[in-house]
Amino acid sequence: MRLLRRMRADLSMGENLELYSTVLLALTLGALGVFDVVGTKVLAAATLATLALLATGTLTSRRRVEDLAALVRSRKAGELSAEDFFTKDKPGLGEQVRAARDIRILGVTLSRTIRNLVDELQHAARDGAVIKVVLIDARTDAPAQAAARSTISDQPEVFENRLRPTIDLLIELARTPGATGRVEVRFLPFVPAFGLVLLDSQRANGRIYVDVYSHKSAGGDAVFALVPQRDGQWYPHFEGEFERVWEVGRPADASDGFPVPAVPTV
Repeated sequence: MRLLRRMRADLSMGENLELYSTVLLALTLGALGVFDVVGTKVLAAATLATLALLATGTLTSRRRVEDLAALVRSRKAGELSAEDFFTKDKPGLGEQVRAARDIRILGVTLSRTIRNLVDELQHAARDGAVIKVVLIDARTDAPAQAAARSTISDQPEVFENRLRPTIDLLIELARTPGATGRVEVRFLPFVPAFGLVLLDSQRANGRIYVDVYSHKSAGGDAVFALVPQRDGQWYPHFEGEFERVWEVGRPADASDGFPVPAVPTV
């Protein structure tokens, strides 16, 4: 049964077709020869065709192995393609946030990030997750700094306006009914050099997403993901970056509209 399932899977994906064709042709020729249905010349010609098909399949497999070996060699030599490293999004982020118990997010206004994830964040808060969010402080010149790096350098009020709905959503998140988790928010007097999303980063299955912010570009930011088993020193480096930025942030309090018990300052 397992063999039949494997065959169905291969055929449905177009894998190993030359191998299955060779086996089928060989069995057919064997049966025809045993029952003397065709002559010797036909069998010989068909046998040669089967060998040619088998050789073609072998060459294809060898080429795939060589391509894979070349890819492995290039990665060991540090020649990884940027297309293989950077992406423009974070696939499956919503489900990952919903399942996480330690969620840390760093960004500028986080207007799109928090809006897109608020339902998952509320679910995580109700399940006992610790959620820490860091974004720029509208009380400082950080919005003007953000504008200077953007395509609307003379309109810092745009970033102030983007902050307001994000803060409203974070206040709603901190007040999630039935939440057993903890929501903490801090504000920065400067624009962070990159964005971060850390999910259970101190666990073996943790993950860190890094957004590389662009300068005066509306084309979107490059994103890459880090995991502890694969990325060596860079995983704790970016984990530490969040903590260092967190330490210099101003804790949100009642003057920002947050419930004081939900946002401890120590």
